[in-house]
Amino acid sequence: MKHHTPSSIRAPFARYSHGVEVPPGHRLVLCSGQLSIDIDDHVPETAEAQTELCFNNVAAILQSANMSLADIVRINSYVTDRAHLPGYMKVRDRLFGDPAPASTLMIVSGFAREEFKVEIEVIAAAPDEE
Repeated sequence: MKHHTPSSIRAPFARYSHGVEVPPGHRLVLCSGQLSIDIDDHVPETAEAQTELCFNNVAAILQSANMSLADIVRINSYVTDRAHLPGYMKVRDRLFGDPAPASTLMIVSGFAREEFKVEIEVIAAAPDEE
């Protein structure tokens, strides 16, 4: 992957790349938004724990495609309050080094169930399997 953070525009506000180029010969996986609910319908209380579970769910989806979190090229994340940003950022920054994926983080009014504070969707790319 080639990460694009041109010096002609302002540097990212946090750990993310302005753009990520996927080279020819790669396959893509687009993950639906993952909410912080486990297989037993448990929803963690904190934004940090919810973020951890969202990324665990994403990792399970990617594993089914023979990929991992390291193959993520774009993250779209949604939180229901600015107060949840530190918990989200702590987990994201621990999971993704430099260069980091392209990323968008939005504050939204809510999700399908009131207890959800975080939702994460991703795009991942890996070399074609042959």
